Amino acid sequence: MIARIRGEVVERGPGRLVVDVGGVGYELFVPTRVAEEARDQVVLSVHTSVREDAIVLFGFASVQEKGLFEQLIAISGIGPKLGLACVSGLDPEAFARAVNGGDVRTLSQVPGVGKKTAERIVLELKGKVSGGLGPAPAPGPRVADDGFALALAQLGYKRSEIDTALAHLAELGKAEAPLAERIQLSLKRLSGRT
Repeated sequence: MIARIRGEVVERGPGRLVVDVGGVGYELFVPTRVAEEARDQVVLSVHTSVREDAIVLFGFASVQEKGLFEQLIAISGIGPKLGLACVSGLDPEAFARAVNGGDVRTLSQVPGVGKKTAERIVLELKGKVSGGLGPAPAPGPRVADDGFALALAQLGYKRSEIDTALAHLAELGKAEAPLAERIQLSLKRLSGRT
């Protein structure tokens, strides 16, 4: 699975970039503003979609955008094209405000998102998005915000797995342990070694 790409932009078009990495050109479908603002060199967070007939790469300027895209495509009836339109239409913070506020009108302004789709997005994601990485934080033990969730997300773990790791750390009384120790304990837990 490709999770991150750094390289030179050799082609660009509406909603797509071709990034040269060591002589290999990777085509990535990207939010409109990413395509417009990309410089000669880019670093993109990548969602890899594997289908029977193709491997498709979607590139994002931040892990938050990628997380939002992945939450959207997990909703029945929302595919990558519509997920990408949502990420293009609203930044993660504005999207989270609209979803958590039940603002169907704002969501419906995204091209391709009608009222029923906007209502489904609100129903599925309300209280689960925070504009940052994944869902809004649930009440529970406080864990230092020092990049722990981001580190696990960059290793390919989903928000539900990160929440499981956080709960496990709280059970062990290690919620405030040094970052490296928390990551090590969480990786053991998530790989089934504890």
